[in-house]
Formats: sequence, C-alpha cells, structure tokens
Amino acid sequence: MEYSKEFKAALSAFSGTDKDRLIFRLLRKDKLLSKKLYFELIDPETTDEKRNTKEEQVEEQVVLASKYIGNAKYFLGIIRKISADITEHVKITTDKFGEVSLNLLLINKILEYNDDLSRQRFDNVYKLYIYIINKIFKSLTLIKKLDEDYWMEIDEYLRDSLNKIKENHYLQKLCINNSLDFNWFECEKIPDNIDQIMKEIKSQGFLR
Repeated sequence: MEYSKEFKAALSAFSGTDKDRLIFRLLRKDKLLSKKLYFELIDPETTDEKRNTKEEQVEEQVVLASKYIGNAKYFLGIIRKISADITEHVKITTDKFGEVSLNLLLINKILEYNDDLSRQRFDNVYKLYIYIINKIFKSLTLIKKLDEDYWMEIDEYLRDSLNKIKENHYLQKLCINNSLDFNWFECEKIPDNIDQIMKEIKSQGFLR
C-alpha cells in the first residue's frame, strides 16, 4: 500500500500520546510486528544467537515428530509447522543466511529417518518428498542471493542433503523425475537463472 503525503502528514500531526495509543493498538493486533520491534529495539540476543537457538529447536522438534512418521499426513503437518517457525524467525530477524541453513537443516534432520521413511508405501510419502524437493529448489534460489562468503558453510548442508537423498531410492528417483540436478548441490554450480528454471519446471506440471 502506498501512503500519500497527506496521510503521512496527518500521522505526523498526532500528539505523542495519540501516537503511543495507536502503536500499542497496532502491536496488539500484529504479534509478528511486535516481536520484530522487540528484537530490533531491546532484545539482548543477536541474530546469530537466535539462529543457534532455532537450530536446536528444529532438531528437537523433528525428533519428536519422528514418532509419527507412520502417519505421513500428520507428520507432514508437523513439519510444515516447524517450517512456519523458521519463516517467523526470518521475518523477525531478516536472517538471510538462516533462511537457507535452517531449511536445509530441517531437510537433513527429516532424512536422518530414511530407514523409517523407506518402510512406508511410496504413495504415503509422496507429498512429503515433493515438499522436500520444493524446499531444496527454494533454498537453491535463495543461495544465489547470499554473499559468497556463506557458500562454504552452505555447501556442508548441501553435501549432507545430497548424501541422504542418495540413500533413499524413491526420493532420489523423484528428484531426477522433477529435474533436480544433483550437480547443483554445490553453491558455485547453481545456475544464475535457477529461479527461472524452477518456474519452467513447475509450468510443465512437476513439483506437485
């Protein structure tokens, strides 16, 4: 939404007390904005510290979720909630590195249960696998926007992802069928137009 000069002037004309009331009213209605302002203004934790805490939470939450792998639909629902928590962390802290590292960590922790996943009927885990492949594609597009100083650390996550994918026969085949090139699991080999490649793959009916 664009704000006109007149609207901005009207807001500026509010008294200090009126502005305070308006701010607190808005914050009560927007919890995410409230958390973001708290982080930016007075939170003693840095972005790195919050990311480290979130890493521990992701690991713990996937361990708890693993009890429900046999119920693929419910398991995927829990994974989506963990992903939503990561998204909230990114919105609060604008942690671009964490947006990639935390999502790849989530994928790698899920795939630590390859043995359990492999015992499921393929039809039951198909949506989970497509979800994982979409997340990898999204991470590849984000990596291209990161400073190259981060690439060495990100490569470790990608290598772990690739190794685990190759341990899962059906997931590996599904990656190939959806045009996920395993050469891209190294930052410098990700195509510059990876976002366009992803769009074209989706337009052909894949990744769903």
